Amino acid sequence: MNITHEELVKALQTYFGFDVFKGNQEAIIRNVMEGNDTFVLMPTGGGKSLCYQLPSLLMDGVAIVISPLIALMKNQVDAMRNYSEEEGVAHFINSSLSRGDINAVKEDVLAGKTKLLYLAPESLQKTENVDFLKGVKISFYAVDEAHCISEWGHDFRPEYSQIRSMVQRIGKAPIIALTATATPKVQKDIQKNLGMPDATVFKSSFNRPNLYYEVRPKTENVDKDLVRFIRSMEGKSGIVYCLARKEVEDLAQVLQVNGISARPYHAGMDAATRSENQDAFLMEEVQVIVATIAFGMGIDKPDVRFVVHYDIPKSLEGYYQETGRAGRDGGEGICLCFYSPDDIERLRRFQKDKTPKEIGIGNQLLFETQSYAESTICRRKLLLHYFGEEYTEEKCGNCDNCRKTYKQIDASEILQLALETIQQVNEHHKAEHIVDILHGNQTAEVMSYHHDELENFGAASDEDESTLHAILRQALLAGMITKDVDSYGDLKLTKDGTKFIRKPGKFEVPIEIQEDDEMLVEGAAATCSAADEVLFSILKDIRRKVAKKNDVPPFVIFQDPSLEAMATTYPITMDELLLIPGVGIAKAKRYGDEFLRIIKEYVDENEIIRPDDMRIRTVAKKSTRKKQIIQAIDRRVDLDDLAESNGMSMEEMLDELEAIVFSGTKIDINYFIQEVVDPDEEEEIYEYFKEADNDSIKAAMEELGEDDYDEIHVRLVRIKFHCDLGN
Repeated sequence: MNITHEELVKALQTYFGFDVFKGNQEAIIRNVMEGNDTFVLMPTGGGKSLCYQLPSLLMDGVAIVISPLIALMKNQVDAMRNYSEEEGVAHFINSSLSRGDINAVKEDVLAGKTKLLYLAPESLQKTENVDFLKGVKISFYAVDEAHCISEWGHDFRPEYSQIRSMVQRIGKAPIIALTATATPKVQKDIQKNLGMPDATVFKSSFNRPNLYYEVRPKTENVDKDLVRFIRSMEGKSGIVYCLARKEVEDLAQVLQVNGISARPYHAGMDAATRSENQDAFLMEEVQVIVATIAFGMGIDKPDVRFVVHYDIPKSLEGYYQETGRAGRDGGEGICLCFYSPDDIERLRRFQKDKTPKEIGIGNQLLFETQSYAESTICRRKLLLHYFGEEYTEEKCGNCDNCRKTYKQIDASEILQLALETIQQVNEHHKAEHIVDILHGNQTAEVMSYHHDELENFGAASDEDESTLHAILRQALLAGMITKDVDSYGDLKLTKDGTKFIRKPGKFEVPIEIQEDDEMLVEGAAATCSAADEVLFSILKDIRRKVAKKNDVPPFVIFQDPSLEAMATTYPITMDELLLIPGVGIAKAKRYGDEFLRIIKEYVDENEIIRPDDMRIRTVAKKSTRKKQIIQAIDRRVDLDDLAESNGMSMEEMLDELEAIVFSGTKIDINYFIQEVVDPDEEEEIYEYFKEADNDSIKAAMEELGEDDYDEIHVRLVRIKFHCDLGN
């Protein structure tokens, strides 16, 4: 279909009100209208939807748009109806429609009123829909969120792999595949699976200069850090992403009780509530939406000013796409991610029931995400490199790493060792394995391959493993090595890498300089104020008196970290005291009044302005796991079995039990102690804690003798001791 530039611009103005096309839009639209298969790789906010919306209005027939989410379909259909005088110009068919609604849609399609028909891949597979579409003139197929077709994509959906066969059954027409996130491997998969290897490819730059990227440690105070950050963004819209539905609900409540207008959004909510919450966010009736990754796909809100990842995402594709929902209008966009290595391990455990192939892919995607989070390299440079784009600037100036201070260390010797090791293992292993060899770690994999016998085994044992990983990442960026995606990330040497082994040169790696533990990043949250030493001393005296009165050691009343928190935030009400770590309802009721009276007197006498903004209100945690553990102990379930059923080690189970007990809840684990601890040993440990100045396990092991006592036994008896005397 031939059309002039002037005619296209006029159509753009008529339907969408724009005077000019963005980036590659015009070339893409022309390619579609000329009947060619088309592959579009364009970041969020680049205008992908227009690339199939405008040609659908200008071509004969109806365009079939295959889209993964009901919310996305509804949003785009509503938008298209606003662009046209014809109400039936766009429709969708999915599970939310009644039989009568579907029949009405089909009537509009047959009458020629409809130019865009959105279907989920599941709907496309239904025989009745296939038979109906066989009798319709189709202008082209648009596969939106096309990365869902690849197992290497961050949102793989098996139904997408059936699209090609459905298209063949319905009738051949040009295909346009669109995605905002695709590595070269994913792009190759998309074209292969859709049967469009010769498609014209249009790639836009992945660089979003207006987005600021930052990764912060995810600490016990993550909720406080998040509330403080959102308060600093007052009046600005934002999205907070969590991995689990329960986290979404709990975190939305935490924000609400701290005066932040927030709503939850996840697939487990009823459709009406989910839609209501989404609309409230779009209409700016609420500031923040707390959501799983299902939220945001195709949502046209250009002025989202911040995107927070409360949990580290499963892949860099997912991270990039979700952060891309910030600053779509080119304005401010802050992308903040909270990271803890424990989250990576949790995500790895979630994969245990998958096939070996799926586990291999999932672990490689997680490794890329972990490398990004732990890297000291410019985050923009890392992201763009991941998507096959080179960022030539040394620093972007708009990420946390580029705002920190670094020193350059010469890593040429270690790099040479690493490259030699990759060569020695025949380029058949991943970065973690190379680091294990260099560091001298006798892992099961290292030993099974006899790689502990290599000359380079332990050659870099003095270096931190994080430094070794950083050197490998830098070598990857420098083109010394590559990752083979087909083998899930095995490291391969390039010509430059092989050359470096023979003739090493200078190779520098940036290492962050921490000066007096000060925060070096502009706008980063200030560190919490130190405890008031005078008040801390007073509280220790009170604790000593209360302990003497109750004939128990002082640490049974409140542990030092709890007193330090009291001397930092100055709680003066029972509700505030319950926010202190290690203070449960039972301990607060038993001992709290005297501590609160002393703190209030101290605050009044010294005219202290309490740091209200530092105290974050919490909601009652309906911890299913804690309840299950307590109930299981009531049923006298062996702790070994209880740990295994919860996917925990015995050490992690003891961590949970200590958290339960130290906050004031009484449990009875005598039945288990009697099975695993010798009675004489139990008595000696118990007597030790009765006489000790504190309940430190390290001090206990030193006093009792590490060769004579099992640390797990000591911890078990300490739990019993606290329950007997303190709870």
